[in-house]
Amino acid sequence: MSLQALYALFNAQPARCLNLLALFLACAGAWLLLATRRREQAAVGSLAMGGEGNAMAALAGEPTQRLNRFFYHFGFTCMAVALLLSWGSSQW
Repeated sequence: MSLQALYALFNAQPARCLNLLALFLACAGAWLLLATRRREQAAVGSLAMGGEGNAMAALAGEPTQRLNRFFYHFGFTCMAVALLLSWGSSQW
């Protein structure tokens, strides 16, 4: 599809295009939040089952905690932007 056709589609239905973008951001943010939470739960489960070496490094490591915090912040930011885009598209 050419760039002119995409621009014409956006001009014809801007609210629908913004809603699609909001849906994409919401799905990406939700997946990131769920994947981060699942990774943390797997590390805790591994620690409870007796694998102290690997799980302890995953839980106690400062770089891992910073990365998890970044993923949580980024996921919640995606969800907030999706909410604002969805709200904005309904105002058109």
